Amino acid sequence: MALCSGIGRHFRAAYRPLLFSRSIRTSGLFAMPIEVGDKLPSVDVFEGTPNNKVNIQELFSKVKKGVLFAVPGAFTPGCSKTHLPGFVSGYDKLKEKGVEVVACVSVNDPFVMAAWGESAGAEGKVRMLADTCAEFTKAIEMDLDATKFLGNVRSKRYTVVIENGMVREVMVEPDGTGLTCTLFENILDRI
Repeated sequence: MALCSGIGRHFRAAYRPLLFSRSIRTSGLFAMPIEVGDKLPSVDVFEGTPNNKVNIQELFSKVKKGVLFAVPGAFTPGCSKTHLPGFVSGYDKLKEKGVEVVACVSVNDPFVMAAWGESAGAEGKVRMLADTCAEFTKAIEMDLDATKFLGNVRSKRYTVVIENGMVREVMVEPDGTGLTCTLFENILDRI
């Protein structure tokens, strides 16, 4: 997992037990921080309506290259002014690099995600996925206790590059919410 400040692969491997703890969540899902070489967990999220389930693992296992990015909340300032618009406006550059699927996931309901995508012009570019109960977010240990400012558990801000169903790059904002290493401009060189 790459943090903006950067933790080297050798350091991570040697000190992994000290950096990350693997735990079992009460939901019964085994949770672990997503890492390079992992497959995305098989968890359903929603697109557009509660009736339209999308399995994250299946979505990205069917493409050679994909990008999944997460935001703390739809319609929040940093997410709406910077993060999502960067991927929408940069979509053609991602396609030129062979990216077949670009998806945004957030702990919101599918109607909010659909409205946010529509307002940002994401149709046909960025798939807007609702992790309504934070099951996917918790399964990869990217949950963020945002109860003080957003009312519930949300997702940290991160971006994952996937190739042939496997995680190739993981970038996580050091504070979970900032706008640095996870932005489109910083991802393009990593694809």
